[in-house]
Amino acid sequence: MKVEKNNVVALTYSLSIPDSEGETDVVEVVTENDPMYFIHGISGLPEGFENQIEGLAAGDTFDFTVAPEEGYGEYDEEAVVDLPKSVFQNSEVDQNELLQVGNIIPMTNEDGERLHGQIVEIQDEVVIMNFNHPLAGKEMHFSGKILSIRAATAEELDHGHVHGTGGVHHH
Repeated sequence: MKVEKNNVVALTYSLSIPDSEGETDVVEVVTENDPMYFIHGISGLPEGFENQIEGLAAGDTFDFTVAPEEGYGEYDEEAVVDLPKSVFQNSEVDQNELLQVGNIIPMTNEDGERLHGQIVEIQDEVVIMNFNHPLAGKEMHFSGKILSIRAATAEELDHGHVHGTGGVHHH
């Protein structure tokens, strides 16, 4: 079998990102002890990643770079916004714990879309949030190996994610 749409793929990878000095920082490593499983074509992974591994077979290795436009997009200055502190007033959450620089907070925009914003700065009345994906504007270098491939079940395709080994267990 090959990596193609609606197949469940298990793989290992190392993701590294070039920093401003031209060095490469490894930001994520997935090993054979705990591989990543996903359904090709509906994984939510960057298109550039899926395109590069399409057609590979189990045992094949890969080594490629995904440009920002095929990854998480360019960094958008307009995605850094000031929000009034009142937005974060929620009786269940301790504001002092929630509002820490670096915290990533799930939020919903006017259209009801879920976003994750990272707190950049906290001022008296406003919180400055960055809604860019952490890898926006970054070139991503992936190297790894395809471990296994199988056809997704009808239920997995219906739910949009992997069940069983390495997948979501419904109780």
